[in-house]
Parts: sequence; C-alpha cells; structure tokens
Amino acid sequence: MSESMMTDTDSGAAKREPKPPWLRVRLRHDVALEQTRNLVRELGLNTVCEEAACPNLGECWSKGHATVMILGSVCTRACAFCNVATGRPDPVEPDEPQRLAESVARSGLTHVVVTSVDRDDLPDGGAAHFVSCIEALRVQAPDTTIEILTPDFRRKGDAAWSSIAESRPDVFNHNLETVPRLYRRIRPGASYQHSLGLLAKVKSVEPGIFTKSGIMVGLGEEPDEVFALMDDLRAADVDFMTLGQYLRPTPRHAPVERYVHPDEFERYAEAARAKGFLLVASSPLTRSSYHAAEDFARLQAARRSLLAEI
Repeated sequence: MSESMMTDTDSGAAKREPKPPWLRVRLRHDVALEQTRNLVRELGLNTVCEEAACPNLGECWSKGHATVMILGSVCTRACAFCNVATGRPDPVEPDEPQRLAESVARSGLTHVVVTSVDRDDLPDGGAAHFVSCIEALRVQAPDTTIEILTPDFRRKGDAAWSSIAESRPDVFNHNLETVPRLYRRIRPGASYQHSLGLLAKVKSVEPGIFTKSGIMVGLGEEPDEVFALMDDLRAADVDFMTLGQYLRPTPRHAPVERYVHPDEFERYAEAARAKGFLLVASSPLTRSSYHAAEDFARLQAARRSLLAEI
C-alpha cells in the first residue's frame, strides 16, 4: 500500500487533502538503507516494500529488513486497495529460492518475511515455490526464522496450503484485509470464508506454527464489524492480528473513507487482547511485516508465558 493524499468527492472528482500528522513519514536515506537496496538489486529480487510503495520502507531498509516478494511482480488479481501491477504474470524463476536464501544469509537476518503475488495461473497457486524457498532458507540460513505471507490458494485444493504448512515456517500469515461486507468491492476474486478457513486448517494440521492475519481500516468498515472479524479469527485459533490505516495508492484505487485516529487503534488493540490474541499490532502505520522480527520474539515470549500459566 502506498502513501497518497487523494480522496474522492461525492461527485467523482478528486481533491487533495492533507493526511493527519500521525501519518506523515519522514524520508530516510542512510548507508544501511542503500546496502539493503544494493543487495536486493544485485540478486534480482522483488520486494513488496517497493511494489506496494510501503510508507515504512525507509525505516525497515535502514535496519536491513525487507519483505521479499517471490513469483514475480505481476499479480493475477486486481484488488481495489493494492498497488502491485495486474496483468500477465512473470515466468517462475527456478533459481529464485537460492537467490533469496543467499540474500538472507549474506545480510545476516534473524527473521525473514516471504510473500508473493497471487498466481491463479499456476496449478498450485505457487505453493511448491514457497516450499522451495523455505527449504533453501533452512539450508543456507539455518538460524533465521521464517515468516510467510501467502495468497489464498483459492480453488487450488488442500494440497497447496498443506504442503507449505508441512514445511513448517515459523509464522504462517494470510491477511483477511477487510470485513466481509466490503469483499466484493475491495477484494474481488477472494472469499472471506475461504481465507478464514485457510487459517483455521493450517492451525489444525500444524498447531505449533504461529498464525497471523491483518486488516486495513478506513475503507468504510464499522467498529462492530471489526470486532466480529476478531471473533472469527479467534475461532480459527489465529495467534497474531495486525491493524493499519488504508492509504490510497492512486486515484484509480478505492478511496480512503476515513483516517482512523491513533486512539481508536488503541481501542482495537485492547479489544483484541481481551479476546485472547497472543499478540496484536494496531497503529496507523502498522503493516503485515512491520517490525516482524521484534514481533516474532514477542510471540515466542507470549507463548512461553501462556504455557507457564497452564
């Protein structure tokens, strides 16, 4: 998701409105950021940080953190919130898992996040490629914990998601993105119940894997709908939930209906904790992979604390 200050008027025209101060991000340029950029370029990797124009890119890359996007940079879906290009997908690159693992090993990352575009054109939705990436990382960067952020593998059969779960990434993330009422407008081609079921099935077959999901707010959802979505995620035994402000990539994308105040994000966080999530990240700039390494350490600590109480 990108930073944009464009919102639609009721007449369909667009006007420029300043974002509130809590959404203004200062650009950063330093040696560590350039080192991350150069490594990504050298090994020919795509990152969701760039493709989705994430507002946290400067901060994360300065820390040597990047979310690698496998299976190309062109998506087969056209979600109303997403800045990733839609069209004819790139060919699958068989050596990409090795290049990914090499980049992680060279950078010394303790935690890596791997995501992908939707690949409805592939028989398994790209699941085997995820597995290859996990296996390569285990060999070349054995001390690095692995978090995956997957597409929904809709209509690809249970073998797709189960093959990834059986490879035992440390965190299995799949985002619901928004409340079910808004799916037809915001996430066409996807199914709320399918995505929810995917998370539940992963947890049922590999209970030791942390499961994670996130949504954007400011798309027109009501607070009660967010609370109901939290209940759905807990019923699916999801451990970690993220909530962040939707920012409109371009005037062609869904408009921002509302900028949610940080106090409201804190109320969502309090509700999520009360409902039993091991961890919640809720703030205007929260994204799925923001502070992922720190959050994974917090997840482990929360599980240890919970087990000690039993």
